[in-house]
Amino acid sequence: MKSFAVIGLSSFGFYMAKYLSSRGFHVLAVDKKEERVERVKSFVDKAIIVDATDKETLSTLGLAELDGVFVSLGDEMDASILVTLYLRELKVKRIIAKALTEDHGKILDIIGATQVIFPERDEAFRLSKTLDSDYILDSINLCEGISIIEIAPPQEFIGHTLGDLDLRRKYDVLVIVIKELVPEEVVMVPSADHMIKDTSILLILGTDEALDKIRRMK
Repeated sequence: MKSFAVIGLSSFGFYMAKYLSSRGFHVLAVDKKEERVERVKSFVDKAIIVDATDKETLSTLGLAELDGVFVSLGDEMDASILVTLYLRELKVKRIIAKALTEDHGKILDIIGATQVIFPERDEAFRLSKTLDSDYILDSINLCEGISIIEIAPPQEFIGHTLGDLDLRRKYDVLVIVIKELVPEEVVMVPSADHMIKDTSILLILGTDEALDKIRRMK
């Protein structure tokens, strides 16, 4: 079973510790504030009150033996840089550090973070891409210029098969999953004869340019 540490238990760190634990991973939760540590004690394997900017104390936690460490220190930019540097020096295998700004992210990358994440920026971008149409339920960016959107079917889709709609030829997109709500069912890589209902949810893969055409549908 994989094991992780989460350093910093404000909102992002709290939920990361919670979701890692719910997936069955061993989780060590660390924060210098007692009330934050108390909030996670019920669902993590171990929660301790530690100032992670103290390198000597950090070195006693056995972090190099874990599969990864998340650094989520809220608005403490200097602290996150310092802790990331220490983790690198302690030869931690994987360091996932939350960045607050682009420059902060560049510094974290330079000093040794394995992965730099921007939760607020990325969630804002993701949400913005769902606002073009009432049909768009979610949007996931896979890489530069390629995304998956989750949509309720536009009216012109309902009552037609995927073969009738021919979305690959008309829009250069691919329906990769259909979630049927009534009856509840998930269809992976649906066939051309799959009928779209008003209770169908479609996950569509394509370039952002191609998906924009779907977003603009009425």
